[in-house]
Amino acid sequence: MILPQDPGGHELLVGRVAVVTAAAGSGIGGATARRLLREGATVVVSDVHDGRLAACVEDLQAAAPGRVHGVACDVTGPDAFETLFDAVEHLAGSLDIVVNNAGLGGSAPLVEMTDQQWHLVLDVSLVSTFRSTRAALRRLLPLGRGTIVNVASVTGWRAEAGQAHYAAAKAGVMALTRCAALEAAPHGIRVNAVAPTLAMHPFLEKVVSEDELGHWAEVQPQGRAAEPAEVAAVIAALASGYTSYLTGEVVSVGSQQP
Repeated sequence: MILPQDPGGHELLVGRVAVVTAAAGSGIGGATARRLLREGATVVVSDVHDGRLAACVEDLQAAAPGRVHGVACDVTGPDAFETLFDAVEHLAGSLDIVVNNAGLGGSAPLVEMTDQQWHLVLDVSLVSTFRSTRAALRRLLPLGRGTIVNVASVTGWRAEAGQAHYAAAKAGVMALTRCAALEAAPHGIRVNAVAPTLAMHPFLEKVVSEDELGHWAEVQPQGRAAEPAEVAAVIAALASGYTSYLTGEVVSVGSQQP
């Protein structure tokens, strides 16, 4: 198995202020916060878990003193993002980049899926992305700048049994991304998304069986799962000037094939 080499930092985001939701922990959100810091951004991380958020901020501060802030945020709250972005402007003075990483999965046959299961997954994965994008654009449109990167999933493209709620949510994130991009483009703002196929982290290992994870890894072109840092690097590129003419796109990180 060939593992990726660390590409290092390239100062792509010096002077920018970035927000990453659901950033505490070792998944894509945490890796994205680390990558944005390495590229020179000031980063505000948010999470619903206070203790985990505090630990995340402490860890990140060790690598980037003075450029990390933490704000607790329950993304299912109707005013959560207005409050979050107010805090960001108070702490860091501006808002340049928003990474909507919050998401929730699960597995249930459609005929057994409850309304509560359906609504919870859509509220965390799709409705929160809508509310965040709306709140961010209200601040970015008058400034005439900024980037938004949403975290979707290849499940939004392909069928998977037991994933009706998650697939619907992530397909919705893709459609929301494209529509928001068209509205934002005349104002100098870009909106894109990444669609990871399989990024390995401890939480995933707790909720998915070893056999299933092994199968998913085997069918990837590289014969392995992605590292969260590999997804984070794509997010950083989408947030940077290297992709200044790219908007309304959903970038697959891995294979779209089942």
